[in-house]
Amino acid sequence: MTQQRKKLLIDTDPGVDDAMAILAAFNSPEVEVIGLTTVFGNVYTQTATRNAFKLLELAEMTQVPVAEGAHVTLNGTPKTWVADFVHGTDGFGNINIDIAEGTKWSGCAAEFIVQTVRENPGEVSILALGPLTNIAIAMQLDSSVARNAAEIVVLGGAFFVNGNVNPAAEANMYGDPEAADFVLGQGGNIKIVGLDVTHSCQFTGTELRGLQDRGRFGTFLSEITAFYLKYHKDSYDMDSVYVHDPSALAAVLQPALFTWRFGQVRVLTESVATGMTVMDVGLKRWNNPHGWTDRANVQVAVAVNAAKTTTMLLERMAA
Repeated sequence: MTQQRKKLLIDTDPGVDDAMAILAAFNSPEVEVIGLTTVFGNVYTQTATRNAFKLLELAEMTQVPVAEGAHVTLNGTPKTWVADFVHGTDGFGNINIDIAEGTKWSGCAAEFIVQTVRENPGEVSILALGPLTNIAIAMQLDSSVARNAAEIVVLGGAFFVNGNVNPAAEANMYGDPEAADFVLGQGGNIKIVGLDVTHSCQFTGTELRGLQDRGRFGTFLSEITAFYLKYHKDSYDMDSVYVHDPSALAAVLQPALFTWRFGQVRVLTESVATGMTVMDVGLKRWNNPHGWTDRANVQVAVAVNAAKTTTMLLERMAA
């Protein structure tokens, strides 16, 4: 029996590793990409939208709608910095690629998310690759989004390891902690893929350079990852890159590659540890109510079959 393809909506801030994940998704028979929504993070939102159109052009999927999302955080704070030192000022490793043109969806990203989930109840997988601002606004517009999405797979968090913005926080949670804390308390089928597993998955420099001239996207991916490799060499002294966004895609495609733990999660919104994700894993019966009491359970990835995950993702990127 042929398995029905998942309808996949990707909320994204492309971004080198976003590009890897999105292009791999277009080479994945398990999913049908039905929309891209854009947000700040690796780049500013306007650049994220431009890059989304470029990825659709490369994939020859320009009929897929792109809805531009938030330019400020959930509480209205302007985005004052982006990770250009990781992804380049253009988000694509400063390779000076030609800009693609496209017509944005008529509404905002949150409205697109609400409409798409309403029209396809129980069928849409949302893959959130950036800060959760658009998802939070969508849930505020329509509280049924959480329960009517088939799943919401979130790239973000550092639960039992250090963060990557500072020792406490991972970048997407840090980018809009109020939005993250709100979304993770709304219920529904939420899965979180954080640094606990993405740091276990790596592409070597040899593997990334070896994408040159392979498949539809190999040359593009090999070129944009050169800058990304240099960042990892400078920051971690390694000739490889951590596989963040593509690992979150893998959790949509083949969730059995991951080990999941259920619990309630809070995201710190104000302290030296802003953006830190703290999970109650249920090891104690608490005597008094606290900030985690009555929060919805989410699933957090705590282990991964890294070899199978990276092999599968490289195959999809080079197909």
